[in-house]
Amino acid sequence: MMPAALRRDHPAAHGEPDRPPAVKLWFCTNEELVADFAHILAGAWLDAPERELAERFLFERDRHQYVIAHVLVRRVLALETGVPESEAVIWRSPRGRPFFRKPPEGVLRGGRKLDFNLSHTHGHNLLGLVRRHRIGVDVERLDRGERGLNTVVETFAPQEQRWVAMAPEGRPQDRRVLRLWTLKEAYSKARGLGLGLPFDSFAFELAEDHGVLGFRPPEDDREGVPRWRFLELEPAPDVLAAVAVIVDPGAPAVLQLHHGFPWSRGVPQLIALPDPAPILP
Repeated sequence: MMPAALRRDHPAAHGEPDRPPAVKLWFCTNEELVADFAHILAGAWLDAPERELAERFLFERDRHQYVIAHVLVRRVLALETGVPESEAVIWRSPRGRPFFRKPPEGVLRGGRKLDFNLSHTHGHNLLGLVRRHRIGVDVERLDRGERGLNTVVETFAPQEQRWVAMAPEGRPQDRRVLRLWTLKEAYSKARGLGLGLPFDSFAFELAEDHGVLGFRPPEDDREGVPRWRFLELEPAPDVLAAVAVIVDPGAPAVLQLHHGFPWSRGVPQLIALPDPAPILP
């Protein structure tokens, strides 16, 4: 499901200094940061509410997952903005969506605007960042089995439920469920609504392998022209991810995918973003 990387002769593979890729992703597994060291970083970088929340987890694996995900956020924000990890101020909307609070003074690396979104599941972390508009990301493991998938399908639009049912039971059907689920999560998180947006109020039409053929937005997001771009990824075997983002016309429709914990600016994989999804009737 991983889209092909850009060829070296692709125009977007030679980014101009003043036109950086519109979207950046970081995919990091928990194994890439030793637990003891991750907790040292958490003690130095996370703010008091984050440290307090980390201590509330009953199981160490859940605490470790939270710590890895949130030190990843602060490291990436430091690389992208120049604000040190321990000085970044992150606030949450009433619906729980995190935002980076711009410092009242000083110049941010890369410009004043920035939006990010985080998702993690069972040892895998995905962070998306965009300089304009909003971004939403979601990641799920295909080997989660049937845990809650029947309930998930019941939240989909009728045509999506029929599409899922057309696949053979087992892994093919599970893949269809999780493809739709990650796309719906990514879109609702980009909107800042989370589970407050009913999943049957909008729908996707998907290609057999990967790719969005059409999108029916909810009633409160009908712009008259397509604007949302949706990308499906498989950054690791049996790990499905989705991105929902708006890119301004004329901006480089390219995504940078970084693997591993970002100790430095490693060479990312460049992926062309699909065209805006056609609007379904």
